[in-house]
Amino acid sequence: MSGATPSALPPNLPIPVDDGACDHIPGMRLPSIALASTAGRSVDLAAARGTAIVYVYPHTGRPDVPTPREWDLIPGARGCTQEACAFRDHHAELRALGAQVYGVSTDTPEGQREAVERLHLPFELLSDTHQAWSKPLRLPTFEFRGQVFLKRLTLVLEDDRVDKVFYPVFPPDRNPAGVIAFLREERHRR
Repeated sequence: MSGATPSALPPNLPIPVDDGACDHIPGMRLPSIALASTAGRSVDLAAARGTAIVYVYPHTGRPDVPTPREWDLIPGARGCTQEACAFRDHHAELRALGAQVYGVSTDTPEGQREAVERLHLPFELLSDTHQAWSKPLRLPTFEFRGQVFLKRLTLVLEDDRVDKVFYPVFPPDRNPAGVIAFLREERHRR
């Protein structure tokens, strides 16, 4: 088991490379699929209006469950807690730029609610446990111990269309800063 704490990334993690798995996504319209939210409701991202940031992550670990050492060997798998906390810490700035923030994973709604409470997240996490939303988008995945996980990426949505894809995302805790820079540049161009 890894000796790293959930709040810090272990050194020497393998860096994910762009394998082209998201090249088809910019410009796509989202499928109209209701996802269970940590706010106790369903959210259909295709019905959202305005700017939405959807960061897609593999799995949020828990401090009482050690992370298997093999997980750290998968490029881009480690860092979900750090990414969620970075989006939390930059949430006000993203909202000031007119963006709504959501996180999406294949984690159960119960597991996501635990993460929202423990990490004090000011935004909703959405559960795609059966990949009803991610499969039509052909989002990249990986398998670990017989379970399918979504690879880490971030979508910038304008209404129901994908405007920008950040993939691969590494290190995960710097993802919000890149999204903010993109939004500022887009606002400047308009």
